[in-house]
Amino acid sequence: MNDSMLAALFEQAGEPLGIVRMPRPEPGPGEILVQLEASGICHTDVHVWQGHLRPASGKTAAILGHEGVGRVVRLGAGVSDWRLGERAGVAWLHDACGGCDECHAEMESFCQHQRAHGFDVAGTFAEYVVADARFAARVPDQGDAAALAPLMCAGLTAFGAVRRAGIVAGETCAIFGCGGLGLYAIQIARRLGATVVAIDTDEAKLRLAASLGADHVLLASPDLSRNWPAGLRAHACINFAPTPASWDAMVAAIRPRGRIIAAAMVPQPVALNQEWLTTTGVWITGTSVGTRAQMRELLQLHEAQPFEAQIERVTLAEATCALARLKAGTAKGRQAIVFDAPEGPLMPQGV
Repeated sequence: MNDSMLAALFEQAGEPLGIVRMPRPEPGPGEILVQLEASGICHTDVHVWQGHLRPASGKTAAILGHEGVGRVVRLGAGVSDWRLGERAGVAWLHDACGGCDECHAEMESFCQHQRAHGFDVAGTFAEYVVADARFAARVPDQGDAAALAPLMCAGLTAFGAVRRAGIVAGETCAIFGCGGLGLYAIQIARRLGATVVAIDTDEAKLRLAASLGADHVLLASPDLSRNWPAGLRAHACINFAPTPASWDAMVAAIRPRGRIIAAAMVPQPVALNQEWLTTTGVWITGTSVGTRAQMRELLQLHEAQPFEAQIERVTLAEATCALARLKAGTAKGRQAIVFDAPEGPLMPQGV
């Protein structure tokens, strides 16, 4: 196996990623080296690529990506719970501090000292990636890597949002935004026994939402907040639309004591009437990706009945074009970089 790898390097905000050959990384203590089969492309990658999102250090990782699936080819010192050749998922979280209240509560996705792939540390837009053995996910040994990869972030974020909403059978859940995350959330909420209302500005996405289990679809419009159907008042509203325009409709849709979950990154403020909060008891919160325990539960659900997703496969050289399509809103479903089939495993290191 070569000591080098191909990677798409992020060098300057908004500029094309450079496809380069560079030294293959080596896993340190407690880490594993994963030879990637596929890497999903996430909207967060677009935010980082455009320079809109930067880590606290101010220095963004040179390799983007956090939806990787591949095989373990080298073990770092002290790693005993992974085997060479095992299939591993590399998600947003590279590691967390382990000492804060959030980590102790097994809510590490809210750790304020977390490090993320493709953000703080090298990500999955490359043939190899180093992952913390504690945070790598065990993914099904069989199945299309390009279909599994988006579960590492899009699927997990949707699952974490639905869990954050506390949805139970018989409730009504309104899902705003029927892109990749929203479509996963529709399927998850339906499996939990909820009545699902899907809302989007795109009629084609609404048709897809209906085909994946949405019971009702509503076209988002400026007057939706004034015309929300009385029979579809929601116990939970989850926003996956990266715009503040969905806020008024969510306020109109939510029942007293309902839950509004912010899952999309929307930096613009929205109007919030505190008197309305006191009279309705509505609960408003945010969600951030998902935890390792939620990842295990999500993958178990996927193994039992695979989630459906429209996957567009691209090469590493097409990564910039794929990011541009995602930024412009013209991507059809999820996009995934597909790498050549992994070679045989390297010899273990440090064990």
